[in-house]
Amino acid sequence: MGKILEDLGKMAKAGISAYDLDQIAEKMIIASGGVPAFKGYRGHPSDPPFPSTMCCSVNEELVHGVARKKLILQDGDIFSLDIGMQYPAPKKDKRGYFTDTAITVAIGRIPDKTKELMRVTKESLEVGIKAAKPGVPVSAIGKAIEQYVKSQGKYGIVRDLVGHGVGHAVHEDPRVPNYYDKRLDKFILQPGMVIAIEPMISLGSYEIITADDGWTISMADGSLCAHFEHTLVITEKGNKVATRRPGERF
Repeated sequence: MGKILEDLGKMAKAGISAYDLDQIAEKMIIASGGVPAFKGYRGHPSDPPFPSTMCCSVNEELVHGVARKKLILQDGDIFSLDIGMQYPAPKKDKRGYFTDTAITVAIGRIPDKTKELMRVTKESLEVGIKAAKPGVPVSAIGKAIEQYVKSQGKYGIVRDLVGHGVGHAVHEDPRVPNYYDKRLDKFILQPGMVIAIEPMISLGSYEIITADDGWTISMADGSLCAHFEHTLVITEKGNKVATRRPGERF
């Protein structure tokens, strides 16, 4: 999963459409022996099925962007690629396990302020990962992320969307916020738990809006935003990141 996302990130260049990248992503996931987890997904029975293999979001779009043909990447954009996979592909009564991972990449040259946004968001993910240990509450993850982001400057930490449990389904309990939530003080991480941590940070307000397509979520004030995510398994001594990319430094 990590290699697939890393390869897709390298393909994200000016002039390519989100739709073309999405077609490549689906082929790569199937060739690896898995199936896309997001395509056809419904958060609620009344929701329209998600039409893409990837969530493709650009600039002020935060998450859940549909991979549309009209979205042609331009020099100066920042582009979020979010993929989920069920592996191995289900057969008869056997079901694979789910992972979820995302990166934000720069398309060509971007301003230093935007580079800083991406750096802070990416590093806040690593801060959250380090906080995820057996015996500590889920709230410790969000507390660590929030403290780190606030120490780096004035950023919006999205509150209406959070990380989550994953493994047997795309989304499971617990909620994993990127801010301190005392209600999660009593939810203690245990070996064997699988969670997805995904900081979502903006250059402006934390408030979000949903587009008419029912899926694409953007920053309400139009500010640039970044999103990074990993799936990890809580172990006896700490955790194991299941979606590390081969070239990733951490």
